[in-house]
Amino acid sequence: MGFNCGIVGLPNVGKSTLFNALTQTAAAEAANYPFCTIEPNTGRVSVPDSRLDELAVLAKSATIIPTQLEFVDIAGLVRGASQGEGLGNKFLGTIREVDAIAHVLRCFEDTEITHVDGDVDPVRDAATVETELMLADLDSLEKRMAALVKKSRGGDIDAKADLALMEKLFAHLSDGKPVRSTDGLTDAETLRLPYLQLLTSKPVLYVCNVAEGDAATGNDYTKLVAEKAASEGAAHVVVSAAIESEIAQLEDDDKAEFLSELGLSETGLSRLIRAGYGLLDLLTFFTVGPKEARAWTVAAGASAPQAAGVIHTDFQRGFIRAETISFADYIACQGESGAKDAGKLRVEGSDYKVVDGDVFHFRFNV
Repeated sequence: MGFNCGIVGLPNVGKSTLFNALTQTAAAEAANYPFCTIEPNTGRVSVPDSRLDELAVLAKSATIIPTQLEFVDIAGLVRGASQGEGLGNKFLGTIREVDAIAHVLRCFEDTEITHVDGDVDPVRDAATVETELMLADLDSLEKRMAALVKKSRGGDIDAKADLALMEKLFAHLSDGKPVRSTDGLTDAETLRLPYLQLLTSKPVLYVCNVAEGDAATGNDYTKLVAEKAASEGAAHVVVSAAIESEIAQLEDDDKAEFLSELGLSETGLSRLIRAGYGLLDLLTFFTVGPKEARAWTVAAGASAPQAAGVIHTDFQRGFIRAETISFADYIACQGESGAKDAGKLRVEGSDYKVVDGDVFHFRFNV
């Protein structure tokens, strides 16, 4: 699994409760005091996708295997984290290793659960965490730029290019803006950016943690977060960690009834997982047969050989062609045989770019 999403936020916003429900485990201790998460916890979750079930029915597949996404529960950050306050240094390092950030914001009132700043203000909380990440990025760039100056003066072409990029990013951060909003980068600079591992370059999903009564409709706090997300071109989801924790303990047959009573059509976690999947700009393709129907994950823009390599490296190394049926055609034609008879099965070569929902059969020779 090469894709993961870090769950971040201030202490006592519900990160670990959400993580426990998300992974349906007790791997992360949830308690009403800061830094109850001493080590980052990691859990893999299945990505909800009704298409996989439909394919399995038509193919009479014995086993259904969904694709997965990895979530990392990271301890609460506080002001001064970039200077080592709390457990800042350690967990800023953990954030650096994830592909995207799910930023949990407290959008509920509860006098029994303390807030590090004394009152609830999700927009302020988001700014607090973002500021610490930007300060950490500034510090990281400053140190690296000092080393690159000497190399660039010595004629090192790569050092010159990296220095020019870092100077742009440093100026942007100095204006109080995250790296991900930097405009005017060249194609080469955009490709280089991930290798710098800057915290604020990572895409962000805002997760509004609300009380049970607000799970279906949200509240005034979530409206403020929605406005913030829209202004940044970011996404947000509304989730009640308390509800998700209860649902995680129920049998499957009881979950639908419980959700219906709350006015919900699906769990908040399902929305969160899909949003995290979309945040990472991922696509799903399928392999289908009588033994199993399986979903696989690739990054948007992946080629057919790269998709084959997700299944096995030999498939990519010896790639010959991909026999492809779109999901819509597979369903409309009632399966692979019907799609072949209708001329809907395509033969694609190594330059083919994967489309979400492709049903593949790879031909290879090693």
